[in-house]
Amino acid sequence: MRAWYTVSTAASLALASLRAHKLRSFLTLLGVIIGVSSVVIVGAAIEGLGNYAEETTSKVFGSDSYQIGQLLQRGRLSRRERLDRLKYNHAIRLEDYDYLRQTTGHDVMYSPYRFRAEDVRYEGRLLEATTIIGVSASMAEIREVNLTDGRFFTGQEERGKVQVAVIGDQVRQHFFPEASPLGKTVKLAGYDFRIIGVQEKIGNAGGQSQDNSAFIPATVFNRIYGPERSMLLFARARPESGLLLDEALDLTRIALRNRFKARPGMPDNFDTVTPDTIREFIGRIMGLIGAVVVPITCISLVVGGIVIMNIMLVSVTERTREIGVRKSLGARRSDLMLQFLLEALFMSAIGGLNGLAIGAGVARIASIIAGVRLSVTPLYVGLALFVSSTVGVLSGWYPASRAARMDPVEALRAE
Repeated sequence: MRAWYTVSTAASLALASLRAHKLRSFLTLLGVIIGVSSVVIVGAAIEGLGNYAEETTSKVFGSDSYQIGQLLQRGRLSRRERLDRLKYNHAIRLEDYDYLRQTTGHDVMYSPYRFRAEDVRYEGRLLEATTIIGVSASMAEIREVNLTDGRFFTGQEERGKVQVAVIGDQVRQHFFPEASPLGKTVKLAGYDFRIIGVQEKIGNAGGQSQDNSAFIPATVFNRIYGPERSMLLFARARPESGLLLDEALDLTRIALRNRFKARPGMPDNFDTVTPDTIREFIGRIMGLIGAVVVPITCISLVVGGIVIMNIMLVSVTERTREIGVRKSLGARRSDLMLQFLLEALFMSAIGGLNGLAIGAGVARIASIIAGVRLSVTPLYVGLALFVSSTVGVLSGWYPASRAARMDPVEALRAE
């Protein structure tokens, strides 16, 4: 009961002191408010960008598909490792694509993936550097290509080398902002292509717009551009096969290892990438950004703690006589220590809660403006409140101990 009375008395005295100097208390809180809101906003931005990158990658890559190529994981390799891998790995060519379809095609769907940047023209208007992508009809299912209008081309159109195109959202917005583009004819690489579908808006991935694009049949792409030294393949287990992604990938790897005569115990002499590989890479990048940026934002909390300590020292000096009176009336060192510690802790806690509310509000507004969902996660909320509370206790400890050590006689003489 005595302990509760001591704490409640110290808390009421601390709050009374804060109310007596409202402007000074508010200015003191600013450092903590800014620090906590910065941590929350940065944390929300990191989480939001990570989610956005993963969602975009899923749209571009597909959730259960995988890629096969000569060299795909460039970001993980040094220049020397890339050169060595290029010498060791086999280029993937059209005949390798045909081989995979013949040997494992009953269980796995495959599609070539070749691309070039070309200008697109329609009735005198021009859209520069559109990515023309040559794929098979199965790409719509392999990569889960979602359409907002029309359809994807069929296997019959692919075999017949029909010049049809499925355009991206940016192409549609540029040439057909109001009308439907279906049935319209655009010029790609100087050839006429009839639009049969429009892909949903994807956004940017890897710093490049994924909406300034057009899918055309791989057979037409090969006729226009000819064979290529190395190509990329997309693959996915057929739904009726019942295979999981890893099982389908193993089938592909075994077939290619046999074709390229990879020795037992030696690594694959080609590259493969799965969605998990990309997610891991994105997570590593986001983690690296967080490891650098979050500690920097926490510095502002330390600065806020220094401000609290300075103000508390000023407060102790101003209230020297009050401290002397309390001590002469029987206040113990622990009572004075508790009062000033609670005062510092209240300031940091109030600042932390306000900073949290402001940070969440800014993140919400930024989400609406930028169109990216910025998530305020418990991890960063906990980090911000923990650091602000710790800063409050540490910054209040020295002023509180100074007040507790004062000689009551000397304190009563102070003016």
